[in-house]
Amino acid sequence: MAKVKKQRPINLDIKTIHFPITAIFSILHRITGVINVFTFGFLMLLLDKSLSSPESFIKISVFMSNFFVKGVLWSLLTALIYHAIGGIRHMLMDFGYLEETLLMGKISANIVFIVTFIFSIIVGIIIW
Repeated sequence: MAKVKKQRPINLDIKTIHFPITAIFSILHRITGVINVFTFGFLMLLLDKSLSSPESFIKISVFMSNFFVKGVLWSLLTALIYHAIGGIRHMLMDFGYLEETLLMGKISANIVFIVTFIFSIIVGIIIW
């Protein structure tokens, strides 16, 4: 029996791979979900400490005034905003309010990116 040589295209150059917008949306939605799971406890701990006493509130306020901490907080809130808006998009599709077509997927993914960008700028202004 002769061995059949499989001729499959091999593309190992990452720079030439182009994902569609819907794939980018899906990957980012999963990543932000993981980020939210791991940071939610830390944010709740900060809230708990800030509400426990006036002295703790002052300590947390000083901690949060650091430029690096503000940047991390802004990043975490941006991830939360993206994941929440993306979740609303998924629910609208699941409940039949948005068509489950490729065109609607592209349009709604772009809308989520734009709305997230706008809210991210607003949150950045509020934090700084």
